[in-house]
Amino acid sequence: MLSATKLALGSIAVSLLVLGLKYWAYVLTGSVGLYSDALESIVNVATAITSYMAVRLSAKPPDANHPYGHDKAEYLSAVLVGVLIVLAALSILHEAYYDLQNPKLLSAPLQGLSVNGLATLFNAAWCFMLIRFGRSMRSTALESDGKHLMTDVVTSVGVLLGVAAAMATGWAILDPAVAVLVALNILWMGWDVMRKSIGGLMDEAVPEEDMDRIRETISSNAEGAIEAHDVRTRRAGRMTFIDFHLVVPGEMSVEESHDICDRIEDALKRAVKGAKVTIHVEPEAKAKHPGGVPVV
Repeated sequence: MLSATKLALGSIAVSLLVLGLKYWAYVLTGSVGLYSDALESIVNVATAITSYMAVRLSAKPPDANHPYGHDKAEYLSAVLVGVLIVLAALSILHEAYYDLQNPKLLSAPLQGLSVNGLATLFNAAWCFMLIRFGRSMRSTALESDGKHLMTDVVTSVGVLLGVAAAMATGWAILDPAVAVLVALNILWMGWDVMRKSIGGLMDEAVPEEDMDRIRETISSNAEGAIEAHDVRTRRAGRMTFIDFHLVVPGEMSVEESHDICDRIEDALKRAVKGAKVTIHVEPEAKAKHPGGVPVV
C-alpha cells in the first residue's frame, strides 16, 4: 500500500513533469493563457515539496517538546498551499491584464493544445489519487495538495477552451479573457483551502454528523455508568482527540470504572479512525443529566 510519504514524493515528480510540458506548450504558441497555466505549475512544484516536508514531519512520533505529536504541521502546510494558490491566481490576472490591452494571434495552437492536454491528463489522474488517499489516510497535506492540483486541472481546461475558441473564431481576446475567469475561480478555491486549514489550527470541532456518531458510540458502550457529559473534540491532521466526563455510581470500584472506560475507548477507536480518547471519571453527584450523553 502506498504511504503518505511516497505519495507526497510522487507529487514532486509529477509536478516537475507537468511544468515542463506546459512551458513547452507556451513556447509553441506564445499564448498568455498557456503561459499562466505554466506559471501556476511552478507553484505546484513548491506546494508538492512543502507537502512532502509536512507529511514527513507529521509522521514523527510524539517527543518531550511535542507530547501530542506533530500532526498540525500538515495544517501549516495546507495554509501555505492556499496562499500560493492565491498568489498564482493573482499572477495569472496580472499577465492577462496586459494581454487584454494588446491581444495577439497564436502560433502553432494545435501543437500547444495537444501538449497542454497531455499535461492536464497527468494532473487530473494524480490529483484524484491524492484526494482519495489523502482522505483515507486523514492527511490534510495530501488532500490539500490534491485540491490544489484540481485547481490546476480547472485552469488547464479553461485555458484549453479559451485557446481553442480564439483559434476557431480568430478573436485573440478570448485567450486572456478565459484566463481571467479561471483565475477568479482559483482565488475562491485557494481561500477554501486556507479556511479549512485555519479551522484545524484553531482546534475546530469535528462535523456534527461525526459528533452524533461519537455520542451514540459512548452511549451504547457505557453500561454500568450513569451518564457522560461535556464531550469535546478537536482534530489535528489524522488524529481526532475526544475527551469527556463519565459519571459512575459512588460505590463503584476504580477497577470497575476503568473497565467501562476501556470498553468505551475501544469502541470509539473502531468508530473514529485515529481517535485519541481521554475520559475523566466522576461520582454520581457530578451528574448533569439532562444535557449530557445518557447511558442506554
